[in-house]
Amino acid sequence: MTEEYSLSNLPDLKSLTAINYDSVPEKDRPKISTIGVLTSGGDAPGMNASIRAVVRAASHFGIKVFGITRGFHGLWKGEFDEIGTRQVSETLQRGGTFLMTARSKTFETPEGVLKGAQMCKVFGVEALVVIGGDGSYKGARDLARIGVPVIGLPGTIDNDIACTEYTIGYDTAMNTAMEAIDKLRDTASSHERCSVIEVMGRRAGYIALNVGIANGAEVVLIPEQPFNIERDVVRTILDCRNMGKRHYIVIVAEGAGDATEIAAKIEESTGIESRPTILGHLQRGGRPTLRDRLMASLMGIHAIECIQKGMLNRLVVYHKGSISDVDIEKGLRMKKTISLEELNRSKYLA
Repeated sequence: MTEEYSLSNLPDLKSLTAINYDSVPEKDRPKISTIGVLTSGGDAPGMNASIRAVVRAASHFGIKVFGITRGFHGLWKGEFDEIGTRQVSETLQRGGTFLMTARSKTFETPEGVLKGAQMCKVFGVEALVVIGGDGSYKGARDLARIGVPVIGLPGTIDNDIACTEYTIGYDTAMNTAMEAIDKLRDTASSHERCSVIEVMGRRAGYIALNVGIANGAEVVLIPEQPFNIERDVVRTILDCRNMGKRHYIVIVAEGAGDATEIAAKIEESTGIESRPTILGHLQRGGRPTLRDRLMASLMGIHAIECIQKGMLNRLVVYHKGSISDVDIEKGLRMKKTISLEELNRSKYLA
């Protein structure tokens, strides 16, 4: 952490910029011997695999690792514990995160960020690996802006981090949702019923869109695209009934609408028995799939390779078939969304 910063003279974090090590000659980049690793925000299957990869790769290069429990909340409270290869054995296949995670209101303030930076100094931590989503990345950026080097790993089931095409936990969450919807389709078919299934995705509809295609849903509703319930839902269900269908699946991302209200509207307008199902945190749990274990492991290794090279304040990304990294300030400025064209493709298969 930069020495001159204290609670009395901490500037507005928005006025600061993290060091971009792209422009720093290799000989002048910091040599890191001790790091911390934490998981933040919502848990995602594969987080344990990424922690394991970070610890094992760090051990290979002789880098000491502190595990920080409860995310940024544990960071500013000083919940640091040195971990090695023995502590991460038998974690690869486990869901959740053994370091635990928590939301921290304190860390959302400049004072909380400074407390976190000061704790890094107390434990001799020279860089942090932060595994989490967009909110976690913003916390990491705030630390980087006051002199704590960071590496971000994308751990979120929503796949809503703009700078990467894939996030740890996304594949497992989709498979969990797909399997649950397959079971609901069986009972919907038996009762000539409409099932309205709410999946996770407060600001992003990637899970809804992809499981909608994989499960042959008649309707998919996502937050990126507004919809008219009469035209896009009720009319579609009626058209399907008139073509001879006797059961229907509607997938709604949690940020697009309320499954209970939509189901009630369908039943009121069509007379078709409609039942809402909210999958909720079921999608966060379970053993990570092969893809999530592989991606988490390779991303964790890449994080340590960045640290070993002195390429800090980076976000590890998956782009065009390979794992790489981008500057944290640049990565957080990027945007991505689901187009109407992508959504309309799901209707071809209904």
